[in-house]
Amino acid sequence: MTAFANPALKALVAEIKTDLVLAQVSVRRLEKGFELRHVQDREGAPENLRLVDENEIRALAQFTASGAFRPLKSAPNLQTGWRLIVADETKLEFALSQIYPGAIADWFAVRSAKAAPTNYGEFTRRQTGMYRITAMLTDAQAAPMIRACCHNFFCLKQRLWTVTELETDSVAEKSLIPCLEPCAILLEFARTAMRLEQQEISGTTGKTLDIQTPEEIREADFENPKNPRRIQLVLEKRKVRS
Repeated sequence: MTAFANPALKALVAEIKTDLVLAQVSVRRLEKGFELRHVQDREGAPENLRLVDENEIRALAQFTASGAFRPLKSAPNLQTGWRLIVADETKLEFALSQIYPGAIADWFAVRSAKAAPTNYGEFTRRQTGMYRITAMLTDAQAAPMIRACCHNFFCLKQRLWTVTELETDSVAEKSLIPCLEPCAILLEFARTAMRLEQQEISGTTGKTLDIQTPEEIREADFENPKNPRRIQLVLEKRKVRS
């Protein structure tokens, strides 16, 4: 029985001439197999990097260097200081799927013009329950929310879904990994943004901006005024108003 030939994987491997950067991972072609390492360690001496095996890579991608859980695998906080050697394309696919789940398939879908990025309004109108409130944001309100939540401070996926008058991301701004629809973190942030809009109407929103953001604040704790995405939202809305 022959192994299934994944066309998405074959296309990605064909792009690796000497090396390829996928978000924060550098994939380097070896005489036999491939070497993966953090892009910041791209030129580092191998002996200065911890050699990990394929069974360790998922745990490495789960937590930051300080031990915080990474709910968004495309966040720009992947640990540095490691390298992984894989023997073949199948093991390369496994390793990349642990670091960036779904990235290869989504990249290939966009490359093959088989992907249909959604629109924020269309997507949120399909939401039910606690996320129905996200459809209440107008395009003008959603745009700064999206810019804040999807800023490259927080996510390296190339956002291809959008709202009116908000440009999509470029590969240069983000990475080769596309984003085809709002994620769960975006929806939760949109809920917070809509509640903040309602508070502004009733005059209960605070007027000060505290840019001190302790590391212990959870990434998706949007109830906390010091959450970095909430701070970025204030900055994006100020740009619109200035």
